[in-house]
Amino acid sequence: QVQLVESGGGLVQTGGSLRLSCAASGVIVGRDVMGWYRQAPGKQREFVATMPGGDIRDYAESVKGRFTISRNNAKNTIYLQMNSLRPEDTAVYYCNLRRPLAQWVDYWGQGTQVTVSS
Repeated sequence: QVQLVESGGGLVQTGGSLRLSCAASGVIVGRDVMGWYRQAPGKQREFVATMPGGDIRDYAESVKGRFTISRNNAKNTIYLQMNSLRPEDTAVYYCNLRRPLAQWVDYWGQGTQVTVSS
Protein backbone atom coordinates (compact mmCIF):
# COMPACT_ATOMS: atom_id res chain seq x y z
CA GLN A 1 0.00 0.00 0.00
CA VAL A 2 1.39 3.38 -1.02
CA GLN A 3 1.74 6.04 1.66
CA LEU A 4 3.31 9.46 1.16
CA VAL A 5 4.05 11.83 4.02
CA GLU A 6 5.36 15.34 3.32
CA SER A 7 7.19 17.61 5.72
CA GLY A 8 9.32 20.74 5.68
CA GLY A 9 6.89 23.45 4.69
CA GLY A 10 6.65 26.76 6.48
CA LEU A 11 6.86 30.53 6.26
CA VAL A 12 9.88 32.12 4.63
CA GLN A 13 10.77 35.55 3.28
CA THR A 14 11.33 36.32 -0.39
CA GLY A 15 14.71 35.01 -1.45
CA GLY A 16 14.80 32.39 1.27
CA SER A 17 15.06 28.61 1.04
CA LEU A 18 13.14 25.57 2.21
CA ARG A 19 13.60 21.85 1.76
CA LEU A 20 10.57 19.61 1.50
CA SER A 21 10.73 15.90 2.22
CA CYS A 22 8.40 13.09 1.23
CA ALA A 23 8.73 9.78 3.04
CA ALA A 24 7.27 7.04 0.90
CA SER A 25 6.22 3.47 1.59
CA GLY A 26 5.01 0.84 -0.83
CA VAL A 27 7.22 2.20 -3.61
CA ILE A 28 8.24 -0.07 -6.48
CA VAL A 29 11.76 1.14 -7.20
CA GLY A 30 12.51 1.36 -10.89
CA ARG A 31 8.86 1.38 -11.83
CA ASP A 32 7.10 4.18 -9.94
CA VAL A 33 7.72 7.80 -10.89
CA MET A 34 7.80 10.35 -8.10
CA GLY A 35 7.54 14.09 -8.12
CA TRP A 36 6.11 17.26 -6.67
CA TYR A 37 3.04 19.33 -7.52
CA ARG A 38 1.60 22.46 -5.94
CA GLN A 39 -1.73 24.19 -5.63
CA ALA A 40 -2.12 27.88 -4.88
CA PRO A 41 -5.39 29.31 -3.53
CA GLY A 42 -8.01 29.55 -6.28
CA LYS A 43 -5.80 27.76 -8.80
CA GLN A 44 -5.51 24.27 -10.20
CA ARG A 45 -2.85 21.89 -9.02
CA GLU A 46 0.26 22.25 -11.19
CA PHE A 47 3.36 20.27 -11.93
CA VAL A 48 6.59 21.34 -10.21
CA ALA A 49 9.23 18.63 -10.68
CA THR A 50 9.64 14.94 -11.33
CA MET A 51 12.24 12.20 -11.70
CA PRO A 52 11.02 10.03 -14.58
CA GLY A 53 13.96 7.65 -14.40
CA GLY A 54 17.70 7.38 -13.97
CA ASP A 55 19.34 10.78 -13.68
CA ILE A 56 16.60 12.58 -15.60
CA ARG A 57 14.95 15.50 -13.85
CA ASP A 58 12.07 17.55 -15.26
CA TYR A 59 11.02 20.94 -13.92
CA ALA A 60 8.30 23.46 -14.54
CA GLU A 61 9.68 26.51 -16.31
CA SER A 62 8.73 28.70 -13.37
CA VAL A 63 11.06 26.83 -10.98
CA LYS A 64 13.99 25.88 -13.24
CA GLY A 65 17.30 27.00 -11.77
CA ARG A 66 15.75 27.55 -8.33
CA PHE A 67 14.33 24.16 -7.29
CA THR A 68 16.09 20.80 -7.20
CA ILE A 69 14.43 17.42 -6.85
CA SER A 70 16.40 14.51 -5.43
CA ARG A 71 15.92 11.16 -3.77
CA ASN A 72 17.48 8.87 -1.21
CA ASN A 73 16.55 5.33 -2.19
CA ALA A 74 17.87 3.87 1.05
CA LYS A 75 15.38 6.02 2.98
CA ASN A 76 12.60 5.85 0.37
CA THR A 77 12.47 9.63 0.55
CA ILE A 78 12.39 12.34 -2.08
CA TYR A 79 13.25 15.97 -1.53
CA LEU A 80 12.54 19.34 -3.08
CA GLN A 81 15.18 21.95 -2.37
CA MET A 82 13.64 25.35 -3.02
CA ASN A 83 15.93 28.38 -3.28
CA SER A 84 15.32 32.01 -4.20
CA LEU A 85 11.70 31.66 -3.19
CA ARG A 86 9.15 34.16 -4.47
CA PRO A 87 5.67 35.09 -3.23
CA GLU A 88 4.21 33.32 -6.29
CA ASP A 89 5.68 30.05 -4.97
CA THR A 90 3.18 30.20 -2.12
CA ALA A 91 1.06 27.03 -2.31
CA VAL A 92 0.33 23.69 -0.79
CA TYR A 93 2.98 21.30 -2.09
CA TYR A 94 2.04 17.69 -2.73
CA CYS A 95 4.21 14.65 -3.14
CA ASN A 96 3.09 12.46 -6.04
CA LEU A 97 3.72 8.86 -7.01
CA ARG A 98 2.65 7.64 -10.45
CA ARG A 99 2.38 3.91 -11.05
CA PRO A 100 2.09 2.44 -14.54
CA LEU A 101 -0.70 -0.13 -14.45
CA ALA A 102 -3.21 -0.55 -17.26
CA GLN A 103 -3.10 3.24 -17.09
CA TRP A 104 -1.18 5.59 -14.87
CA VAL A 105 -2.46 5.64 -11.26
CA ASP A 106 -1.68 8.64 -9.06
CA TYR A 107 -1.09 8.62 -5.32
CA TRP A 108 -0.86 11.82 -3.27
CA GLY A 109 0.42 12.93 0.08
CA GLN A 110 -1.59 15.18 2.39
CA GLY A 111 0.33 18.28 1.32
CA THR A 112 2.53 20.78 3.13
CA GLN A 113 2.00 24.54 3.14
CA VAL A 114 4.71 26.84 1.83
CA THR A 115 4.20 30.55 2.33
CA VAL A 116 6.62 33.14 0.95
CA SER A 117 6.21 36.63 2.34
CA SER A 118 7.15 39.73 0.33
